[in-house]
Amino acid sequence: MTQAPAPARATRRQHDREIVALAVPAFGALVAEPLFVMADSAIVGHLGTSQLAGLGIASALLTTAVSVFVFLAYATTAAVARRVGAGDLQAAIRQGMDGIWLALLLGAAVIVTVLPAAPALVNLFGASNTAAPYATTYLRISSLGIPAMLVVLAATGVLRGLQNTRTPLYVAIGGFVANAVLNAGLVYGVGLGIAGSAWGTVIAQYGMAAVYLVVVVRGAREHGASLRPDAKGIRACAQAGVPLLVRTLSLRAILMIATAVAARLGDADIAAHQIILSLWSLLAFALDAIAIAGQAIIGRYLGADDAPGAREACRRMVQWGIIAGLALGLLVVLARPLFLPLFTSDVLVKDTALPALLMVALSQPVCGIVFVLDGVLMGAGDGPYLAWAMVVTLVVFAPVALLVPLLGGGLTALWGAMTVMMTVRMLTLWLRTRSGRWIVTGATR
Repeated sequence: MTQAPAPARATRRQHDREIVALAVPAFGALVAEPLFVMADSAIVGHLGTSQLAGLGIASALLTTAVSVFVFLAYATTAAVARRVGAGDLQAAIRQGMDGIWLALLLGAAVIVTVLPAAPALVNLFGASNTAAPYATTYLRISSLGIPAMLVVLAATGVLRGLQNTRTPLYVAIGGFVANAVLNAGLVYGVGLGIAGSAWGTVIAQYGMAAVYLVVVVRGAREHGASLRPDAKGIRACAQAGVPLLVRTLSLRAILMIATAVAARLGDADIAAHQIILSLWSLLAFALDAIAIAGQAIIGRYLGADDAPGAREACRRMVQWGIIAGLALGLLVVLARPLFLPLFTSDVLVKDTALPALLMVALSQPVCGIVFVLDGVLMGAGDGPYLAWAMVVTLVVFAPVALLVPLLGGGLTALWGAMTVMMTVRMLTLWLRTRSGRWIVTGATR
């Protein structure tokens, strides 16, 4: 077997070190985020079933609201990384400040919308008469923390673009601990009930945002970057985010369609679907960590006018995605007997989930390629193509999924449709990366 030349091996080792250095802390930060909801659920759950149901509804609304604006992190990472590659740290941080100002404006708009609309939004989710008041209370108070969460997204993008994923990890861990302590103290110590949980989360979120702002402002002063809002820069950030917003909304629509189809299949199917979806989301965090590394690394190479370096980094990250996907798929197969009992003791739900879990396991290598290429194209600032590709994927997935109840096959067929969806995404992203049209070098795209 012929060994690769020493320079090639050295390049691969360099990419591997960079990927690990960025991806591992990013994974920790990604996993820490859903722990907020888990901590809230554990604390509020002891207040009563109605309170927990209200928390579930409000959390779903808040998670959706924040996830829609995830482009604040993605677009900022790519733009900042390009300027880092070009050697202009002042412009990189200035770009990040534009993203943070945009986050504040969007957060204020969300508060103005949610506060008066909270009861209607809760009713739209079909809350019971006993759960609705708790859901409304939690939603109204927690909506006050949305500007902080959006600032966290934008500032996370700044630090990722600066090739720093450790600080977001530390902030996420600190935020989780503060959230748990505050919630327990306000809910039980002060006796505020579910309102205390909401206020504890809001305080923790603003604490996280404050830490990020201290870090970014310190960097701005160090490199002479202005902190003032710039209308042109904010507008440019918003325009760059629109395609990624379309991409995110299309993906959310896919997940909503899948849940709606599972609900039509029966109670056991929807219960099994929720269990599998939670696992699928956890696996996605692991793969998304590699994608985040891709965003930062690819943006830096393109900003430095190093197209060959960007291609080689892309190639190596795809290999990482395939290996990670194979490992995760094997883990799902081996852990099935241990995983399902954690969520249900219902034999019917377990029997329904088992074959569908195999479909999830088989799809993980495909998911690995998809997440990595998604990150590569985000790092390249190729948002318009990502939006188009996701819309095409939605158009293909919707009829396939909606035919599942008519043609039979149950939940396994539905997750087969999800695998088709990921395969379509893989093909559209692979065609783009193979074409080379995503490679646009320079400090700006």
